[in-house]
Amino acid sequence: MTGVIPANTDRLLWGFFALAFAMSVPFLLLSVCTDAFLLPGLPVAALMTFCPMLAALVVTSGEGRSAFVGLLKRAYDFGRITNKVWYVPILLLYPAITVLSYGAIRSSGVPLPLPRIDVLDISGLALACFIAAIGEEIGWSGYATDRLQRRFGALVAALILGAITAIYHVVALRLAHRPWSWIAWWVLYAVAIRVIMLWIFNNTGKSVCGAALFHMTLNVCWQTFPVNGSYFDFRVTGVITAFAACLIVLFPKKSHWCCQPGSR
Repeated sequence: MTGVIPANTDRLLWGFFALAFAMSVPFLLLSVCTDAFLLPGLPVAALMTFCPMLAALVVTSGEGRSAFVGLLKRAYDFGRITNKVWYVPILLLYPAITVLSYGAIRSSGVPLPLPRIDVLDISGLALACFIAAIGEEIGWSGYATDRLQRRFGALVAALILGAITAIYHVVALRLAHRPWSWIAWWVLYAVAIRVIMLWIFNNTGKSVCGAALFHMTLNVCWQTFPVNGSYFDFRVTGVITAFAACLIVLFPKKSHWCCQPGSR
């Protein structure tokens, strides 16, 4: 736990969002000035992945040392995942969506090459993506999610956070030379992903590491999709991901969708 959530939750929460956006500006400017890329399709602006964590720690520091340390410890909270069966959706759900996307794109007539998978390369990529995902999810999942869903419930919280995180990435996507039509489909995907991620979060003891592992699979699958994600089509992947999110929401007894407004 990160301590007792203070009465001025709304002010602190929106202050966190504002601070995360403000902290991202230097990385966006660096990307504009250098036009450098960390990986194919990934501009140097992607280093702003650590801004949500830093913003959450800054805001939490005002709530006391125990809250600050408690939030920081969420970076290695695998112990919260007591039901190990949840590693199945954490690690395999999005790869399954990616395989379906590959099949759908290929069946549409697009001459997709086969993906090239090197175990050592993927291991290094997975580690880097997990560290980057922790930088985001300590903020989005560890700090913001509970505060949002205590007020709005799980679904509305996921939609709000999904929209905010999508907006957070829009400038970086433009710096990666993505067209607006591509970004529009990506936003659908991003909101649907946040619904799935909150479902995982609520059912893994609210584990930030569980959310970060799932987040890691998104970026690994994108980079290993032919060729370095250049064939990735969010018109297809976004619809499939949104369909998966709808199944989770529409069948709560099967998916254990939980947390209503005001619940703890």
